[in-house]
Amino acid sequence: MKNEIDETVRASRALAAAGLTDMVWGHAAVRDPDSDGVWMKASGWGFEEIETERVLLVSREGEVLHGEGKRHIEYPIHTEIMARRPDVGCVVHLHAPALSAFASLDVPLRPISHDGTVFCDPQVPRFTRTGALIATAELGTALADTLGDAPACLMPQHGAVTVGPDAGTAVMYAVLLERACRTQLMAMSAGGPKVWSDSEEAAFKRNQIWNPTQIDAGWNYWQRLSERTER
Repeated sequence: MKNEIDETVRASRALAAAGLTDMVWGHAAVRDPDSDGVWMKASGWGFEEIETERVLLVSREGEVLHGEGKRHIEYPIHTEIMARRPDVGCVVHLHAPALSAFASLDVPLRPISHDGTVFCDPQVPRFTRTGALIATAELGTALADTLGDAPACLMPQHGAVTVGPDAGTAVMYAVLLERACRTQLMAMSAGGPKVWSDSEEAAFKRNQIWNPTQIDAGWNYWQRLSERTER
C-alpha cells in the first residue's frame, strides 16, 4: 500500500514539475496489486498539491476503499485500461495544451524529433467516440480498446492518456507526447515539416534514446526537479 501511495505522489509531483498541470484536473493512477482498483489523487487538488493523505484507492466500481476525499469522475479511464492491459502499472490522463491542439488535427504525428519516435509505427491512435468526460465503464472500455497496445492515445476535444509498466514510464511518455506535439505544431506553423525519420531510423532511435535506462534518467530528473520546487 505505501509503495503505491508514494508512487502516485511522485507521479503527480513529476507531472507538475514538467508543467503538465490543468489546475485541479488530470490524474495519474497506479495499479493496486491486490485488487482491481487503482491508487489516484483525490479530486479537487492539483498535481503539485498531492501528498500521501490526498491519495485514494478506488475500486473498479468507483468505491473509495482507502483514503479520504472525493474521487475523480473519470476513474474508469484507469480501471478499464488496466483491466485490458495487464502489462500496464500506471496510467496518466492529462489536458496539456500542445497535445490537445494537435489532437484536433487530422494529421499523423511524425518522428521529427527524438520525442516523436515513441508514437509512430504504429501511429498514436485517436479516441473519437466522445470529447466529453470518460465517466462510465463503457466509455473507459472503449478508450482502452482504442488505445490497444499503444503507449498513448490522443483524445480530440479532451486531452490524452499515456501508459507504462510503472509510473516513471507513463509520466515520461506524457512528457514526450506533449513535446512531440508541440514540436510538430511549431514545424507546421513554419510550413513544414519537410523531413522526419523513416521507420527504420525511428525504431533504432526508440531503442537507442528511449530505452529503460534513459526513461529512468528522465523520470529521476523530474523527481529531483519536483523536490527542489517544494522547498
